[in-house]
Amino acid sequence: MAVLSSLLFSSARLLATSRLLFRELAVETRITWQCLSVQRCYTSDTAVSSADHLSSGLERYKDLQKYFSRRLKAAYRRFSNIPDHSMVFGHHHMYFIEEDGIYRMDRRQSDLEPEQVLNLGQVSGGQENEERKQRFQWTVQRIRLSPQEKHLAATLKFSHREELRCVVVRLGKRHFLPVDPQPVVLTLEKVFSFEWATDDVLFYATLEELRSSAVFRLDLTSSGSRITHVYEETQPDVFVEVALSRDRQILTINCNSRNSSEVLLCDITRSHLEPFLVQPRQLDLLYHVEHWRKWLIMLANTGPGQEYQVVKAPLSEPSMVSWNSLYAPDPGTVIKDMDIVGDHCVLVATTPVSQLALIVVPLTHPKEAYTVPLPSWTCALETKKPGLAEKQNVLEFLISSPVHPPVPYCLYPENGLLLSATGDGSSPENLDNYMTTRFEACSQDGTLVPVTLFHELPVESLRQVPLLVHVYGAYGRDLNMDFCPEKKMLLEQGWILAYCHIRGGGERGLTWQRQARVEGKQRGVEDLQACLHHLFSSGVSSPSLTALTACSAGAVPVGALCNRHPHMIRAVTLQAPFLDVLATMQDPSLPLTLEDRDEWGDPVGNPKHRHIITSYCPFHNITPQHYPSMLLTAYSGDARVPLAGIIKYTEQLKKVIHTHLSMQPKSECEPAPNIVLNIQPGANHLGPEDFEQLLEEEALKLAFLYTELSLDPPRPPRRRKR
Repeated sequence: MAVLSSLLFSSARLLATSRLLFRELAVETRITWQCLSVQRCYTSDTAVSSADHLSSGLERYKDLQKYFSRRLKAAYRRFSNIPDHSMVFGHHHMYFIEEDGIYRMDRRQSDLEPEQVLNLGQVSGGQENEERKQRFQWTVQRIRLSPQEKHLAATLKFSHREELRCVVVRLGKRHFLPVDPQPVVLTLEKVFSFEWATDDVLFYATLEELRSSAVFRLDLTSSGSRITHVYEETQPDVFVEVALSRDRQILTINCNSRNSSEVLLCDITRSHLEPFLVQPRQLDLLYHVEHWRKWLIMLANTGPGQEYQVVKAPLSEPSMVSWNSLYAPDPGTVIKDMDIVGDHCVLVATTPVSQLALIVVPLTHPKEAYTVPLPSWTCALETKKPGLAEKQNVLEFLISSPVHPPVPYCLYPENGLLLSATGDGSSPENLDNYMTTRFEACSQDGTLVPVTLFHELPVESLRQVPLLVHVYGAYGRDLNMDFCPEKKMLLEQGWILAYCHIRGGGERGLTWQRQARVEGKQRGVEDLQACLHHLFSSGVSSPSLTALTACSAGAVPVGALCNRHPHMIRAVTLQAPFLDVLATMQDPSLPLTLEDRDEWGDPVGNPKHRHIITSYCPFHNITPQHYPSMLLTAYSGDARVPLAGIIKYTEQLKKVIHTHLSMQPKSECEPAPNIVLNIQPGANHLGPEDFEQLLEEEALKLAFLYTELSLDPPRPPRRRKR
């Protein structure tokens, strides 16, 4: 799948999988159903002990948290066998991940027991005591096989820490002793992205302090190994990744900032493997490269309105002067991603009515492009990377939504045949009578903002139903709409789920992102307000039954709305929230602050930017008034949103609420909102990797929502008598 993430925003902020628009960077082979968000990254010193009093309010939710923890475990068990693309296929074996390492099975002898390839217990080298092993452990993030299945490389992440490691394993004949895995050739530290060029040559990029700027080449020889420095990026706002084309013919070094691209190629069919430049960096030019025969097929924002279109250039003359347009989408249709499947370019696109579709462009006859519609409930699409021996002329993918488990599909571009694993595109879970409704809310400046609604009852019957609203709206990133068992559970318990695709995100293309950057940031807040107003005026729930949820930079529009219109919502849950935009953007010593000025502005050098940021910054606009209840989840080692800033916000919010209540006559005094800070260990800005911790955090959120919205706990489903 094409790497568009770093074309839209810095990939330093994308350390988790987002399976539609974004690159499978760090957790490609690990399937989680967390609703993950990343973006705002900076560091500071924190003092966890000073926040103990802010977490004292958690006790009121403990009993209900235990109840929801049991319900969530049952929900995850229920969906434990749904399809995914975590298995990696070689010429003769298929590789899969278990808790203790990587295993493989011989595809020719399926009756044999799985053989362990890598044992994670050996990765630490016995340096940790047993107690630490239980709390901190390695997890497999990504697997790559060399072309002839001679070597396997896998990246590992240390839970609770920003620590990455790549292990290279030599694959040989089967070892029949379970305690005797394949031999580890060597271990490379801080590896972020990597690809095999040949069976003995691995290219990889390293991650230092949340930034990837260097590329190295590892040569494995009969006498040992040799590491050579290949590329070094000098621009501080450029992030570097290594990728391989779908046909495995070219390796790319992608050097992307938020507003420009530069790509180097290695033709791995040749012996010298020397990188050469496609197109020099040019301001506001974004492009991504794929390969077909002797041509480069590219997505470039050279289409109308600086949106993405498909262009073609000879491999021998790749620069922009040789680019010829192959396909530009109709107005209102936005290209999200691209794959080259046989002699066809397959695009994932969003239609003018905000539905996902596939557009197939025959590369030999591009004017004969056609659209393949997908089921109307489709909200997320994940393509499968073909195995070493698998056919390249079919596209396998999964479609899902937050409440619809993934369903496997195959597209045959040659004849436009689209097949599902079940024949009709359904799964047992998709047969439930849940509705997906899409509509548009009119924002303050007349812009129509898409909203996706999941509900069980007809819209006209939703006035007394609790509503959970999801929002993000930053860095050109689409709101995460992958399947989540906990979202499915909420829908089954009678909730409405709303996803507001406000400006600043990428739902309607690069223009949608540009409209809410820097001087346009307030538009995202206005869009969110318009979405809520439209929901309520359409008969969907009410403020007293409405909760907002967001992660990281999504906390900015939520926090701003709470300052401006606190009575529109009753409760808020925020994970690793970015809440002090002004102070962060004033400090150039913080990692990525200079780069983030493309998103938020420069309050130091531009007085207008400072004024705009001050007008919406959640922390700097806290005022004595009645606020909704809030649950803020923070991580003690989070380098992106440090604990100290969240503590400062929580303390200030509690202070002004107390001031407001003390000023009210007793006869008019409203119940005090509960402002609770949940501090968790580690650097898990993306949410916990440990399954038990994940369940506990989600259970606490559910307990908080039910308590603050004054809802009765749901009754367990009755067992039918036989």
